[in-house]
Amino acid sequence: MTTIVTWNIQYGKGVDGVTDLKRIVDTVRRMGPFDVLCLQEVAVNFAAMGGGETVDQAADIAALLPGYAPFFAPAVDRPGSGGRRRKFGNMILSRLPMLETAAHVLPRPAEGGVHHMPRAAAVALVETKRGALRVVSTHVEFHSAGQKLAQARALRALYAEATANDRHPPLPGPGPYEAGRAAIGTSIGGDFNFEASDPPYAAITERFGDGTEALRDAWTVRYPGKPHDPTCGIHDRVQWKQGPHARDYLFVSAGLAARIDSVTVDMRTAASDHQPVRVTFSD
Repeated sequence: MTTIVTWNIQYGKGVDGVTDLKRIVDTVRRMGPFDVLCLQEVAVNFAAMGGGETVDQAADIAALLPGYAPFFAPAVDRPGSGGRRRKFGNMILSRLPMLETAAHVLPRPAEGGVHHMPRAAAVALVETKRGALRVVSTHVEFHSAGQKLAQARALRALYAEATANDRHPPLPGPGPYEAGRAAIGTSIGGDFNFEASDPPYAAITERFGDGTEALRDAWTVRYPGKPHDPTCGIHDRVQWKQGPHARDYLFVSAGLAARIDSVTVDMRTAASDHQPVRVTFSD
């Protein structure tokens, strides 16, 4: 089995207002063994979040998970006090060998008068028993509908480009031109800030016309016709006045979708305003 967990941890802040990264890690461990952990909303040196302006959550989370290789890809990277950088973004931790990593900035079409912030995707190629698996951890804009759609289309395009390079690898060369590994499949997990009935969901799962495998929602593959278990608004009704609903997903390439063994949402935990999603794949 290969298991991926994705979770927007709200910089470790629970519904009780307490920031506790150990509680986050303990919650994930209670869901069962996992190979790859995709996190969103990891804060570094932000005074108003994550415990203070000298707290490096990326380092602290890595310390709580010995044996897991960490990759932190900030979407926000700005100056802070004392020469420190303030960073906020996505993280991947893998107990499987991490072959390559990359960070991609997502589009941010101008929209005056609306709150929005830079968004990004962390990408890691990890070694599984079946071969290299491409894993993405991302967080799509909340406030701007136009940016949500643009970012969903960008994630779909990044996936299509990467798989095209898998099928048609470049000529290898010395140094950074050395040949990389082709992925056997792709998973894109995170907080997408849209529901399954929204246009960005349709955009990211739209079929390709060139033979590229479509991206599929792991939940709908495992439970066709069944509404998503809620991943938000269960315990926090202040931020999420609409109540329980799903906005956190794991989209997977069609070949990988055929290997889905289970999809579970921990709806009990209130360690964040979101719920963790766990997906296992057969070897």
